[in-house]
Amino acid sequence: MARPVLFRHASSLRHDTGTHPPHPERPARIVAVTQALEAQGWLGWDVRESPAATADQVHRVHPPDYTRRIEAFCAAGGGMLDVDTVASPGSWEAALLSAGGAVAACDAVVSGKASSAFVCTRPPGHHAEADQAMGFCLFNNVAVAARYLQDEHRLGRVLIVDWDVHHGNGTQHMFEDDDTVFYFSTHQYPFYPGTGSARETGSGRGAGYTLNYPMLAGSGDEEYVQVFREVLRPEIDRVQPEAILISAGFDAHRSDPLAGMAVTEKGYSAMTAILKEAADKHCGGRIVSLLEGGYDLAALGASVEAHLRALGAFGE
Repeated sequence: MARPVLFRHASSLRHDTGTHPPHPERPARIVAVTQALEAQGWLGWDVRESPAATADQVHRVHPPDYTRRIEAFCAAGGGMLDVDTVASPGSWEAALLSAGGAVAACDAVVSGKASSAFVCTRPPGHHAEADQAMGFCLFNNVAVAARYLQDEHRLGRVLIVDWDVHHGNGTQHMFEDDDTVFYFSTHQYPFYPGTGSARETGSGRGAGYTLNYPMLAGSGDEEYVQVFREVLRPEIDRVQPEAILISAGFDAHRSDPLAGMAVTEKGYSAMTAILKEAADKHCGGRIVSLLEGGYDLAALGASVEAHLRALGAFGE
């Protein structure tokens, strides 16, 4: 039986977001996850190095002039791309490898060489618009993965589930007029980035293929799991996706400093189990998870461990 696979890359640590004051999206996030998983023998997962995404793979969701601007900005020394988003000389390679990890994870799962996959890299991606970096994100990794699944593996319907505490504006906007990608998001609302109203349901032929479920501050395991069971799970049966991608942010955790939710490791495990069951039912177990947010280091490490145990880790 194929093992689950985790993709990572050393350039995650060279994407320098600054230390004065420390940026919340910092290299220590990857260190915290690595330490938590190493202490558990990586839970039996096969750990691999991410390859770099090709220009063609990235350009399926980002125009060439945008990627050229990001490359030139990093080569010139980097700096602030917006009030939240920082790039450094090492960020260009990190962004390519993060998108490449998403592609490699798709290859591993669709080929049957991995039972499931997790992409443990930074920078994250779901806020990146087609032509704009924002919210700590340079390339939209989950969007790159979705188009790659469709273009290279000829999959039809792809489901993206985004449980990051911040709405994935970039992902929604890239697919809102597309009826082949169903985008579902739970997020604190109203909150950054200001998008994600329940009224946003897609447009044109994509009408009905975006489902936002705004959550009130203070929502915890019970509320989230209820939404996944009673709202999302029936929608998955309706859509019948051929692959499931997770934008797995862990900043809805009760300890996270950037939000006001109350999810625990048990909640992340339960949500993962619901998606794993749906993937087994509808798409031959094809499920890939990508790290997005999560800024309390201890909570992040513990949450990722719980997520991977439910996603397919050998262990307990």
